[in-house]
Amino acid sequence: MGKIRTEDGRKIMDKTQIRGAVRKMAGQIVSDFSSVEGLVIIGIRTRGADLTNRLVEEIEALSGHRVQIGFIDTTFYRDDVLTSGPKPVMKRTDIPFNLSGKRVILMDDVLYTGRTIRAALDALMDLGRPACVKLAVLIDRGHRELPIQPDYVGKVLDTSESESVQVRLEEEKEGGPDRVLILPYPERVTW
Repeated sequence: MGKIRTEDGRKIMDKTQIRGAVRKMAGQIVSDFSSVEGLVIIGIRTRGADLTNRLVEEIEALSGHRVQIGFIDTTFYRDDVLTSGPKPVMKRTDIPFNLSGKRVILMDDVLYTGRTIRAALDALMDLGRPACVKLAVLIDRGHRELPIQPDYVGKVLDTSESESVQVRLEEEKEGGPDRVLILPYPERVTW
């Protein structure tokens, strides 16, 4: 894969815009639920988990109530686990509460084909039976292959399938400043 420097990508969002998008989604969530008690936020590893921490802080600031938080790994629930290249890297699922009867917001960074969300739903159902599951994503870039739609969206992007959307966050090991880029596909950013 080729290397593209950050400045070679088209910057779509910066730190302030990402913060605003997360704040907007938090406001929508708080207004959609009469109470955030019993609501849990589950972040899809890796960047969905980082965004989950931010979303929970914004919900707490708006509602005065801290919601429970968990993180899920979809690696072995993916339909491409055997065809996606070298040995998959398993990340940790950490949901320290029972999901049964909970109202769940599933959080991810980019919604594309819907396959990661399908895998996350399968993983969630193995851990309990939530009362409902809603989907929050920072970026909805379209091109769905499965009938999955987000309930809460930070930004909708009109992209082509020859482009890649990359979300980089400060929490990552080599994340640098928060940003969302559109790059030529299949090339990936090497930070």
